[in-house]
Amino acid sequence: MVPNELQTLFWDTNLHDFDPTAYPDYTIFRVLEYGDVAAFDWLGRTFADAEIRRVLRNERRLSPKSATFWALVYGLSTDEVAALQTQQPPVNLA
Repeated sequence: MVPNELQTLFWDTNLHDFDPTAYPDYTIFRVLEYGDVAAFDWLGRTFADAEIRRVLRNERRLSPKSATFWALVYGLSTDEVAALQTQQPPVNLA
């Protein structure tokens, strides 16, 4: 269950029915991008570091500022963080 203090991070979610562990990518992204110290403490109690690292490696919606900060905190190189990778433009085959 998400504590009441973190309701503002999940503005589009009914927290009475929400199980954060059922939606780890969504939950971890919201806390990493918008959370404060209390939210980060809760995140660390709710999810293993390995799960948070997995989200950092796959989640492209993090801002560059957040992605860089969390890469340092979790000991990941910027090459490992999805949000810090540049996407190649689509190839025109016509």
